[in-house]
Amino acid sequence: MITGYWPYLIHFGIAAAFVAFLLFLTTKIKPANSDKAEKYPDTFECGVPRKGDARGMFNVRFYIVAVMFIIFDVEAVFLFPWAVSFFDYKATGLGLFVLAEMAVFLIILLVGYFYMIRKGALQWEDPE
Repeated sequence: MITGYWPYLIHFGIAAAFVAFLLFLTTKIKPANSDKAEKYPDTFECGVPRKGDARGMFNVRFYIVAVMFIIFDVEAVFLFPWAVSFFDYKATGLGLFVLAEMAVFLIILLVGYFYMIRKGALQWEDPE
């Protein structure tokens, strides 16, 4: 029984040896920067100097747009396979049921979208 696992063990051993060799090689090749001024320069790699703290506050509207993008992206992920296989369901007699399921799914998403529009979550200027 155990003889069937030898190729896997050999492959794992070669991969582990390769990783260990690369880790050893990077410790020998890297430049030695012990000076903190060189290790943490005032500019980033792009050359733009830092301004303030990196943990700055962002407007919540950026997060709302990001969440909406993810929601509608997931909708597209569910919509494309459904559209491709819809005619197969139609041939089996489940076509009307599958169409109604997708309509409910889209209606729920549209209700949420219009609710966000009504609440003003997508307006970039502040209400006055």
